[in-house]
Amino acid sequence: MSDENLALIRSIYDALAAGDVGAVLGAMSDDIVWNEAERQPLAQGRPQAVASRVFAPLMAEWDGFAVLPEEFLAAGDSVVVLGRYRGTHKETGRSMNPQMVHVWRVSGGKAVVFQQYLDTLAFARASLAV
Repeated sequence: MSDENLALIRSIYDALAAGDVGAVLGAMSDDIVWNEAERQPLAQGRPQAVASRVFAPLMAEWDGFAVLPEEFLAAGDSVVVLGRYRGTHKETGRSMNPQMVHVWRVSGGKAVVFQQYLDTLAFARASLAV
């Protein structure tokens, strides 16, 4: 099952890179549990909430925002993705390149849990006008 789960999660990042939010949302269960990193200002929620309260603000606030997976680790129903975020904040003009870890759980061919771990200080330094 790990190979199928790994393929599903890889397809999410491929779709993100292509700007295909529909394919990203299609890979998620309707009752996905979406958890952003602690102190991260973006909202948690179901697939449509993720689209409107996570993806849309990221695209609106950042030039060249990208999720850059560097390594995929699969075990059973879990896939861990190590990588970085990149982008330049439109308001501050500051760039970011923080490390991130995403932990996914898969069931029935769909992503059912997402947990983000992020260097929130690096993200905040780029996005806050301080």
